[in-house]
Amino acid sequence: MAGSSSHHIRNICVFGGSNPGKEKEFLESANHLGQVLAERKIHLVYRGGSLGLMGGVAIAAFLGGGQVLGVVPEALTKGDIIGKTIGEEL
Repeated sequence: MAGSSSHHIRNICVFGGSNPGKEKEFLESANHLGQVLAERKIHLVYRGGSLGLMGGVAIAAFLGGGQVLGVVPEALTKGDIIGKTIGEEL
């Protein structure tokens, strides 16, 4: 198609639960999303930590070789309430 351009998503921000949910399919879907992001070389930005659905996306993306950036609000840096941030932390 003449004059058409191809747009490629380079970054995506995911905000989801810090709990895996009651159904195993939720965490499986989060893991799958992380794998797809890594395969397509889409950088992940998320709330940080390693727990729940957001942690599942981040871990899968990181293990798949994807670039992962956790943005951790200062209020969540006290104690160990979100787990270890995967990838880089801001």
